[in-house]
Amino acid sequence: MYGDSLSDVRPMTLHDATRWVSGLQKHDHAWIIEAGSVIGHICLDRVDFRDRKACLAIGIDDPARLGKGFGSEAIMLVQGYAFQQLGLHCLSVRVIEYNRRAIRAYQKCGFRIEGREREAAYVDGQWHDDVMMGILDREYVAIHSPNVR
Repeated sequence: MYGDSLSDVRPMTLHDATRWVSGLQKHDHAWIIEAGSVIGHICLDRVDFRDRKACLAIGIDDPARLGKGFGSEAIMLVQGYAFQQLGLHCLSVRVIEYNRRAIRAYQKCGFRIEGREREAAYVDGQWHDDVMMGILDREYVAIHSPNVR
């Protein structure tokens, strides 16, 4: 999820929107998030089939749709694809420390805090830590198949 700053969210021109969609179409593992209209996107980056891992990235661009569960729903759908279809072992995310909404959404979806990279992001003249989070395939299964032990 983005850095939880809405100051960067601006309406797109038709040209910008066309370039954005074109970029997503060229990405092997990217999807548009729609809820009546396009509200954001989600993707798996750096998919590594040898080590069976990938990095997840998501952005909700419509401020009115934040906090409504759309991001969490998209994350869970992509987790299912990553673990069940692609056979991945782990997914990771990086989120800036002050984006509490994103951290809560990732935790709701089973991600755990694994560490932090100190002062990794320079935003508005200040340094902020990146929080590293991850989920393993067996953790995903335990969350989504609670009766299976």
